[in-house]
Amino acid sequence: MSKNIEKKADRETTDIRDLLDKARQYLPSEALKPIEDAYEYVSNKHPEDVEHAIHTAIAATELQLNEQCIAAALLHEIPTHDSAALNEIRAGFGPEVTKLVEGVIRLATITWAEGRSSKKGTTDADTHTEGLRRMLIAISEDIRVVFIKLGCRLQKMQILDQMPKEKQIAVATDTMAIYAPIAHRLGIWGIKWQLEDKAFAALEPEKYREVEKRITDSRSKREQYINQVIQTLQKELKDAGIEAEITGRPKHFYGISQKMERYEAQGKDFSDIYDLSGIRILVSDIKDCYNALGVIHSHYRPLPSEFNDYIVQPKGGVYQSLHTTVMFMHTTPLEIQIRTREMHHVAEYGIAAHWRYKEGVKEDKVFEKRLSALRELLDLHKDIGGAEFLESIVADVFSDLVLVYTPKGDIKDLPAGSTPLDFAYHVHTDMGHRCIGAKVNRKIVPLTYKLQSGDTVEIMTAKGDKGPSRDWLNPALGYLKTSHAREKVRQWFRKQERSENIQRGRELLEKELRRLGISSSEEELANLFEKGNVEDFLAAIGSGDISTHQIASRLSVPKEKLVPEVAPKRKKSPTGIQVMGVEDMLTHLAPCCNPLPGDKIIGYVTRTKGVSVHRTDCLNIVNIDEKERLIRVAWEPKDQMYTVPVRIETMDRVGLLRDISAVIAEEGVNITAASTSNNSVEASIILLTLETKGLGQLSQLLSKLEGVRGVISVTRLT
Repeated sequence: MSKNIEKKADRETTDIRDLLDKARQYLPSEALKPIEDAYEYVSNKHPEDVEHAIHTAIAATELQLNEQCIAAALLHEIPTHDSAALNEIRAGFGPEVTKLVEGVIRLATITWAEGRSSKKGTTDADTHTEGLRRMLIAISEDIRVVFIKLGCRLQKMQILDQMPKEKQIAVATDTMAIYAPIAHRLGIWGIKWQLEDKAFAALEPEKYREVEKRITDSRSKREQYINQVIQTLQKELKDAGIEAEITGRPKHFYGISQKMERYEAQGKDFSDIYDLSGIRILVSDIKDCYNALGVIHSHYRPLPSEFNDYIVQPKGGVYQSLHTTVMFMHTTPLEIQIRTREMHHVAEYGIAAHWRYKEGVKEDKVFEKRLSALRELLDLHKDIGGAEFLESIVADVFSDLVLVYTPKGDIKDLPAGSTPLDFAYHVHTDMGHRCIGAKVNRKIVPLTYKLQSGDTVEIMTAKGDKGPSRDWLNPALGYLKTSHAREKVRQWFRKQERSENIQRGRELLEKELRRLGISSSEEELANLFEKGNVEDFLAAIGSGDISTHQIASRLSVPKEKLVPEVAPKRKKSPTGIQVMGVEDMLTHLAPCCNPLPGDKIIGYVTRTKGVSVHRTDCLNIVNIDEKERLIRVAWEPKDQMYTVPVRIETMDRVGLLRDISAVIAEEGVNITAASTSNNSVEASIILLTLETKGLGQLSQLLSKLEGVRGVISVTRLT
């Protein structure tokens, strides 16, 4: 380190020494010069930015990025203050560092909540979509830019409590909506969990403190237990001649909060969560991973359903580790992860741990293949207009993979959960359009079959011209997993006559509204999807751009809750109903019309039972005399179950009721009442009372029920 830098470090901060020490661990000595020069440049130009710049650069060293990336991390804030600085950076640090700085600057405009007040005429969905779009473009062009930006965001979250409260909420909302999911998709868990925990503390402070208190209350007992486990395992592995580093593995607060919610929904208590912490064992090589596993399984009974070998089959093509759960001392389930130190670094820093630039050559061939797929998808849909499409692209590119074979033995990799139809479109668009069936391992399978690694897939095609089915675009039916295949199908339908799409869209919409018992107008729904006019909306449904399931899901989201709350939260009604202008009012859902979230509702003030909530088209409300007793009410977000009666018209056959019950159970829906009657010699009527979460889940369930052999129609009773 030069004397000039040493003086500045002593006078301002010692963090530059930490930065250089971390960089020195994996970079040669000559590579430190650009880092030192960048630090000196920032110190001279904008000393107030030094601390932020260094912390961002330290995050870059955690990801083991090269010297150009670290220099760019130090310099990334300068051009936002000084328009001439970019030319100086180009002259002093070269084109590669400049390109990285420019990329980070472009990503600096990504906002969802932060930029709301300054972007007139745009919605949260618009800015969220734009943020995802820019992030994906940055990933496809040079992923190192995203690594730097994640480090920058982490540093921003670390000083969140120094910001005004409103700014904290905005920054935390952006972090949870955009940055944490991207870190998750890239497998950078070391940054992901920190972003989530800090955002969680800002967005839901009461819930965060509740988790913190519960963890603190049980910490002493849990730490004592973990120390006992570590000492015991250390001795057993040492006796077997295995050198291992064993540590406790606590779960982060946001993850615990999510698990608490799932357990509460299942009627379980916090004390039932056995994996608040686990054990991680680091060894020197793969052989010792399996040796350590053998030692542990020989001493403690393993739970067979809880074992995963991600060494043989890496998760997402990147993550490697052995996961097992054993009964420690015959009493308590204990989660254990076993991996090499190199695997651990990859587990913490994901694709960044594989990413190196040497003489301009990208070494990670697996990820480069995924980036090529991402570029192709972005080119395929240049005018990206929907967050759902963007998020499906993210899922495609960064999800786990299955490796399958063509009949000729060629290997094709597809996202986990892909179907034979996805495979057909992956091979050739025309093969997808003309697909009429598939064989997997020489056996005919349905087109909704989920491919497994090692499968050999053969596609059967029609000889003449044939187009895809619109059912393929219905996510509830499970025909297509990949956004690439769905977009090819949509393109085919867009080429059909617009008038046909409009007519088809109107028919699909009327059928869905009739099936769900909804009375919304086409104009209202078009506005809900921000379409310019009704014909555009209907054409989008007819072409498959908008599915009927999306309509039901959008209807079930309370509009007043689409913007994250900044004000203190009010106490929520146990029925999920908010009475306008009144808090803590007793409410109940009227059994005559059984409203669901997404229905238009009105309240009726009863004499003894508070407010009775009806659908606005309920005959009891339409024909009421005392209009002055009606009161405005609205749905508020609440994770609870609602009762809904359903009528199923069927052709009578053996096993039909069993098949219907199986479909309902798969969707996690409970049947509270059932009755059957014969409509004719061959037809029957089944009346069910179901418990659902709202219109979105109901729409998906009704679609699947209509696919059961023998079912003629399924409608909600109102």
